[in-house]
Amino acid sequence: MCSSTLTPDGWVDTRWWNSGGCGSGFTPNTKQIEDLRGYPVGTQVNACASTWPPAGWTITNTYYSSGCRYSAVPGFNPNTWTLKRTS
Repeated sequence: MCSSTLTPDGWVDTRWWNSGGCGSGFTPNTKQIEDLRGYPVGTQVNACASTWPPAGWTITNTYYSSGCRYSAVPGFNPNTWTLKRTS
């Protein structure tokens, strides 16, 4: 989906890239999202730090991933979370 569309509640961004279908420029403008509703307690997933974790999910680790680069000015600061379903 294009980055101009808000990520729905209960979903997280999992990957970013640049696509001509969502405009032009140097800023990543397309994102892949994943629905986290329905996962059992204890499940772990990796998600881009461009959206907050849904209720019931806790950040357990942060790190850098090139697939989650959602800014035109890339850095190597942590931009990805490992999330764990806690409730």
